[in-house]
Amino acid sequence: MLVLSRKCSERVVLNLNGETVTIEVLQIKGGRVRIGFDAPDQIAVHREELWRRLTSEHLGQRAPPLAG
Repeated sequence: MLVLSRKCSERVVLNLNGETVTIEVLQIKGGRVRIGFDAPDQIAVHREELWRRLTSEHLGQRAPPLAG
């Protein structure tokens, strides 16, 4: 796992098969961080718990528990 430190308004850029995804720290307040994603329409962005549910429903399985 790559771990990066970012301040508010700083970004991380990913290249996924030639497509660019930009992740920006929008706000840091208390114990919460708001992040924004700028991605092409063909790249789905989901919260982990939703992604696990969607994946397990598609495969007809029960979603595995979240780590942590």
